[in-house]
Amino acid sequence: MKILDHLEEWLIATLMGMATILIFVAVVHRYLSGLPIPGLQDWLISLNFSWAQELCIYMFVWMAKFGAAYGVRTGIHVGVDVLINRLDDKWRDKFIIVGLLAGALFTGIVGTLGANFVWAMAQTDQTSADMEMPMWIVYLAVPLGSYLMCFRFLQVLVGFVRTGVLPKHDHGHVEGLDEVEGAKA
Repeated sequence: MKILDHLEEWLIATLMGMATILIFVAVVHRYLSGLPIPGLQDWLISLNFSWAQELCIYMFVWMAKFGAAYGVRTGIHVGVDVLINRLDDKWRDKFIIVGLLAGALFTGIVGTLGANFVWAMAQTDQTSADMEMPMWIVYLAVPLGSYLMCFRFLQVLVGFVRTGVLPKHDHGHVEGLDEVEGAKA
């Protein structure tokens, strides 16, 4: 379970790093290709980076799906709880449980519909425009991300039922930076 606890962070950080490097290389390539340096310009133009933008878009789709699961797990996922927080504890807890179950149900349904779509897509020869990659691989982000998000809703639900506490993100805390006792900021 420890590996799964950091799956989203690892995947998001890896994809973000790869996308950043890829876009940097593509931009430098495009800039240097425009310089009239004989030999270098011809060689750079012969390199094809037309697929870089498409790949970055797909990486950002995957980041968004797994980022939503991360948000549920850590308590930073968007939620409308202004009215719920004004209720007394008895009603508040019931509404939170219903909300978490609804989130799990919804993401479970989206995951199942996405899995059916991916299965149907895998039976075709449809490929992406620039990379000519099978499109079912791109769409696989939907069921995988949705099922992980469903699992995270259920995980938060179990934790809430056991402890009465929801995950809450502290925007002022930076993980890994512990204050040294007595040190001045």
